[in-house]
Amino acid sequence: MKTDFLVIGSGIAGLTYAIKMAERFPDQEVLVVTKTIADETNTKYAQGGIAAVWDELEDNFNKHIDDTLVAGDGLCDPHVVDIVVREGPDRVREIIEWGARFDRDADGDYALGMEGGHSASRILHYKDLTGSEMERALISMIRTKSNIRVISHCFVVDLITQHHAGYLVTKSTPDITCYGVYVLNLHTGKMEQIRARAVMLATGGNGQVYRTTTNPPIATGDGVAMVYRAKGRIENMEFIQFHPTALYQPGHKGHAFLITEAVRGDGGILRNNLGEAFMEKYDPRKDLAPRDIVARAIDNEMKRNGTECVWLDCTHMDREKFLHHFPSIHEKCLSLGIDPLQDLIPVAPAAHYSCGGIKTDESGQSSIHRLFAAGECASTGLHGANRLASNSLLEAMVFAHRCFLAVSERFGEKETEPGSLTFPEWDAAGTTAPKEMILITQSLKELQALMTDYVGIVRSDTRLERASRRLDLLHEETERLYEQTIVSPQLCELRNMITVSFLVVKSAQFRKESRGLHYNTDHPAKSGLVQNIVL
Repeated sequence: MKTDFLVIGSGIAGLTYAIKMAERFPDQEVLVVTKTIADETNTKYAQGGIAAVWDELEDNFNKHIDDTLVAGDGLCDPHVVDIVVREGPDRVREIIEWGARFDRDADGDYALGMEGGHSASRILHYKDLTGSEMERALISMIRTKSNIRVISHCFVVDLITQHHAGYLVTKSTPDITCYGVYVLNLHTGKMEQIRARAVMLATGGNGQVYRTTTNPPIATGDGVAMVYRAKGRIENMEFIQFHPTALYQPGHKGHAFLITEAVRGDGGILRNNLGEAFMEKYDPRKDLAPRDIVARAIDNEMKRNGTECVWLDCTHMDREKFLHHFPSIHEKCLSLGIDPLQDLIPVAPAAHYSCGGIKTDESGQSSIHRLFAAGECASTGLHGANRLASNSLLEAMVFAHRCFLAVSERFGEKETEPGSLTFPEWDAAGTTAPKEMILITQSLKELQALMTDYVGIVRSDTRLERASRRLDLLHEETERLYEQTIVSPQLCELRNMITVSFLVVKSAQFRKESRGLHYNTDHPAKSGLVQNIVL
């Protein structure tokens, strides 16, 4: 199959880019490929909102820039931060024009929320369903574009680069080029090629490498793993953000329900099992400190008191405002027998966001020619060592726009199609259907356990070394299975998650300091050397 512009992923980054490309080139095709259905994305589960300077009487660009830099703990790229903050409001206005709704106050002005790490109220939101609302608007918009085609249930297995045509490709190869992707069509069960002039990766995060995560089951790090296998550059993977307040349910594993930071922004107070409001012991900003600080504080309180959670106190909050702003949280809590306005909500940290990823420049170009990336799978330089709350949706839209500008300029004309290398069909000779799915499911459980127990909020050299040795064995076993078995989504996801976990562990071992989201008890101080870890 050939197309003009290929998009892998259907979250806010992928769809924003697709819409812009379709409008700019109405006579060319934009193909969006997603491994489940179009609206099952990390975007859909973003509750809190999108940060942008909106009220210029109370806020300004410099404040937002400073907040982002402080949260990033010295590793943000100041130029990129400046770009995102200054271009952000235009991108928000754009999605409003496309039909996205945000809450307004009694005067008809946008109701701006406050979240941890922010010095002003600048969070636009739609109740506690902001991501879902933005995804709805984008899905509606792509349906109006006749030259956008969406293929669901199509699993991308690998990028097509020169090495598939028999060339030796290494990280030192000057011009590794992406020509398309190999995909497993889940409708037909067949492996297919999709060729394109430019490929956009918007594959989201990798929270599923941990036992409990706010990410949906699809967040298995596919894009990062594919780029690493293709010898592309990956950056700062040690910085995994744990959201401080996922709803705690005893025995629950997998996709955890998020209690948005906006609840604390509206006055929610964290308490330990003794009823103490403990955050004042850890940071003068108390419950509105940046996420890395709050997550470590909760982790310490849980370990100190021998509990599996702490509690979020909303009992003093205005009932009408809570019901209006947090309807899905209220409904979920009630379904578990918790009335959040009378009972304390049990919460615990859960894997939430990857601040590192595919290294890109300020146009979203990866180290691989004709391959772009945006959204959580990319490392643009905005987040540094810790993402500021509600900057992720903003970054996705700004860099989707920048990818659109770069691809339009460089590869918009049909004559820019890459050379006519011949790529073989997928070779499945000698492989058989998996005889025992337990070989995959048990390896996944082992992977999630070792990442949770050894590479979580607090790390040590010994834990990281143990994780590394166990990952080596899992990698060896899984690669052997991959070579012998017909490709399946479950096996591919396991393979990708092992690769991503390796990148997280290896990056964490290289960083001999504690900074942002990476805290190592053997190296508790910041080093004098501020550097990115690029693999």
